[in-house]
Amino acid sequence: MTRRTIKQAMATPPIRGLAAVFAALSACVCVAIPATAQAPTLAMLDGLQKGQWEIRNRAKGESRKICVRTGRELLQLRHAGSSCKRFIVEDSPDEVTVQYTCSGNGYGRTSIRRETSSLVQIEGQGTTNESPFQFTAEARRIGSCTG
Repeated sequence: MTRRTIKQAMATPPIRGLAAVFAALSACVCVAIPATAQAPTLAMLDGLQKGQWEIRNRAKGESRKICVRTGRELLQLRHAGSSCKRFIVEDSPDEVTVQYTCSGNGYGRTSIRRETSSLVQIEGQGTTNESPFQFTAEARRIGSCTG
């Protein structure tokens, strides 16, 4: 190396090289984050068979029928028809758990475990009309929706 080359090398601060390394690493991190941070979709519910379902309360033995079009009808059984804000707690291929708040009408938390595309187990708890509720139920597709 000549004297001039050594002087030029000495004049370039090492921080400049580190800044380039950090910039490159930052770019890699920024590109990687969007690829892994995807919003939950509740795909398990989309895979349920559409049609008339019977929901049987395990403790009381009571049953009722609902028409399932998207699977999301099973999420707010005690707040059906209410406009509620939902937060997805778990979203796996065989189970979903959703917590929701219905302004002025209580809140709830529902877990749905899929056994088959026409049979699920449901656990729910929360409050409605200022009264607490808790239930376990089995929901089963029984045919096509009527009416």
